[in-house]
Amino acid sequence: MIRNTRMKRISFVSTVVVAGAMLLSTVPANAADPGVTAKEIKLGITSPKTGTVALSYGKLPGAMKAYFDYINANGGVYGRKINLISRDDKYLPQQAATQTRNLVLSDKVFAIVGALGTATHTKAYVAAQLAKNNVPDLFVNTGFSGFDDKTKYPTTFLVLPSYAMEAKIIAKLIADTPTLKPMPSFLIAQDDEFGKDGVKGFALAGHKFSDTPILYPAGSLTAALAEGALAKINAAVPAAAKPVMVLMGTTDSTALILKAAEKLSLTSRFTWIAGSVGGDANTLFALGVKPATIDGAYAASFFPDAKDTTDEYVAQFMKINEKYNKGVTFDNVVLQAMNSAMLTVQALRAAGKNLTRAGLMKAIEDKGSTFASAGLAPLNYSATSRVGYNGYWFGQLNAKGELKPVGGRVTLYTTDSATATAPVLSTYTRKPLPKNGIPTN
Repeated sequence: MIRNTRMKRISFVSTVVVAGAMLLSTVPANAADPGVTAKEIKLGITSPKTGTVALSYGKLPGAMKAYFDYINANGGVYGRKINLISRDDKYLPQQAATQTRNLVLSDKVFAIVGALGTATHTKAYVAAQLAKNNVPDLFVNTGFSGFDDKTKYPTTFLVLPSYAMEAKIIAKLIADTPTLKPMPSFLIAQDDEFGKDGVKGFALAGHKFSDTPILYPAGSLTAALAEGALAKINAAVPAAAKPVMVLMGTTDSTALILKAAEKLSLTSRFTWIAGSVGGDANTLFALGVKPATIDGAYAASFFPDAKDTTDEYVAQFMKINEKYNKGVTFDNVVLQAMNSAMLTVQALRAAGKNLTRAGLMKAIEDKGSTFASAGLAPLNYSATSRVGYNGYWFGQLNAKGELKPVGGRVTLYTTDSATATAPVLSTYTRKPLPKNGIPTN
């Protein structure tokens, strides 16, 4: 009798152990990943809410949050609400490093989204040990081609085309435009990975500037330096020429250069080509650049113009902005932020209900190139590529700040960052906007 009781107890314990093991085996793998519960997905972003470039890029987190709030109001992602935690990095590398560490270690976010800046994010990636912690680093707002190195940045996915791509396509614009090709050309750019990537792209394209590119420390350009550079170039070029002036810098730096030209009465002396980062008309106006100064300037874009209300993506994002981001002027920065938020929602959906960090990154590699997007260029995500868009079209700004395609229609060129292969005319057609701007992939 005693022996039977003991056997029953052993059998009962064994059953409990087996049942417990079965239960543990059915617990979702995401139990080990921070930032995900049955009701919430916690994401993090660092950006300059204050500091020198806050006027340009301070809108990023608010615009992303607005889109996420819209998705949350419409059921979230498989029933989970997205909680975006935003920290101010002042566009300073050390601050970005500190705040990214805070997001990962203190806030315990599931992923980083939409981080801004090359120098800032290069430092932040290492300091926060995103690779070691396997933290997805999604849709980074920089065109530094180095972030496409999967060995060095295994969790990073870019969203912008690279600056090297942009430079190659600018070189083609100059070479193919009869009024630009014979003119002297000059480059003023940031002396960091941004500007150096651009210099690399022009070299790959075989474009030779009329003088050594003028590089200035990021965040350190002054009115005096800008005036001195323009005065020197003006004095060195024959009066009959209309030099091509390429600007590759942040919007505040572009504004400083254009305002220096206004002060020196040189605005009509040059043909201006503003890179995609610095060519946002609304921000240039807000920084005091006169409408007449940008009238006729060339600018690069891979998006529709943010003032084009006939574009279905622009129109939908404008509606979301009006309701969930009240009082904020809709511009290229807001458009880009909402588009990245839409890409994020599609990535989360593609990763499935059993959400893990590894699964999220695999989903982007496998399906990211098929995501719906406002971009007029294709996305290039794959198992071997972490590049976002790979092309640009060029337009000219008018005094209202509208970007109108050269020749009256969008002509898109695609290229790469690493070879001397010339940009190729693209026939890419983007996917239609998901109904009401809510992905169902």
